[in-house]
Amino acid sequence: MADFDIKDLGDGKFAVTGVMTFSTAEKILRASEEPFEEHSQLEIDLSGITASDSAGLALLLEWVTWANHSVREIRFKDMPEKILAIARTTEVEALLTRGERWAGFIEAPDGL
Repeated sequence: MADFDIKDLGDGKFAVTGVMTFSTAEKILRASEEPFEEHSQLEIDLSGITASDSAGLALLLEWVTWANHSVREIRFKDMPEKILAIARTTEVEALLTRGERWAGFIEAPDGL
């Protein structure tokens, strides 16, 4: 049995289940690259995460950074309390809970 699973629920919605720790974070990131690439808006349900640590937080921040740089919107649903607690302690909670709002945004050139 795998330590984690990423299930495509359709329309840019995904469910990540299982373990989101140092032992799996990089594997989850690699497994998410291709399916996430196909969508401009993503909602990731984390309610099925059974264990998490600071590597899980790092993974979520990596997804937020990717969304920012690739002009995508990403939101997390039912984030594990342990990840939220670490995010609060390290003062990055706002990065996770605001959602990225880059889709459809085009910055006007200077002077317009």
